[in-house]
Amino acid sequence: MRRKLATIAHSRAGDKGNILILSLIPFEEKDFDLLVSAVTAEKVKNHLKDQVKGEVIRYVLPELKAMQFTCFEALGTGVTTSLALDSHGKSMSYALLEMEI
Repeated sequence: MRRKLATIAHSRAGDKGNILILSLIPFEEKDFDLLVSAVTAEKVKNHLKDQVKGEVIRYVLPELKAMQFTCFEALGTGVTTSLALDSHGKSMSYALLEMEI
């Protein structure tokens, strides 16, 4: 059965220039292993392909039961020079939660 990440996890976004940082944290610790196996860097890059033009690196943080995705070339020319409506990429955390696993 496929379901959206939003049903089992939450996400936050941050930025550093043209780099977008997304966290993915399950609501319940029991879902952490499912997220680790189902949400790869490749799948995140494919899911966000219209926005993320560069590499996506995944960091698994087992002690925190969380993951972090660092997405390069994701915010146009960077936060301070971008003409994008959401130059900080805050809405991208919601876009990630629309991904189905």
